[in-house]
Amino acid sequence: MVKLTLNNKALSLDADPAMPLLYAIRDIAELTGTKFGCGLGLCGACTVHLNGAPIRSCVTPLSAAQGKTITTIEGLGNDDAMHPVQAAWLANKVPQCGYCQSGQMMSAAALLESNDAPSDSDIETAMQGNICRCGTYPRIKKAIKEAAENIQKAKS
Repeated sequence: MVKLTLNNKALSLDADPAMPLLYAIRDIAELTGTKFGCGLGLCGACTVHLNGAPIRSCVTPLSAAQGKTITTIEGLGNDDAMHPVQAAWLANKVPQCGYCQSGQMMSAAALLESNDAPSDSDIETAMQGNICRCGTYPRIKKAIKEAAENIQKAKS
């Protein structure tokens, strides 16, 4: 039994501790916003937060989440209270096919949690592990900058 907090909800999962966290999220908790991409931790589609830090859930064993807090795209925000990154993604029409976007947003949200005024270089470094086959990188960068501005405005 693995006990963890998933999107602010305490869970006890009866699953093999070696199971990838991604499978526990999608198949057991039935939260399908986190996507399977490469299965090797290289594309970023499966990015979630583990105690606030972005991780690749496809290569992270469920046991690594024992007693920890996991946030998925479903826990980042909702229609009533969107995270600034989600609002900026919509405003800038970032997604094309959309498959990678939950991972992109989770990486962007983690960046802005630690740096609410990122430079272009900061954004490129934080986002380099997230691949978008549609090539929406310019819109992603623009949305991150807009979200950062909105976060700064909310603080003042």
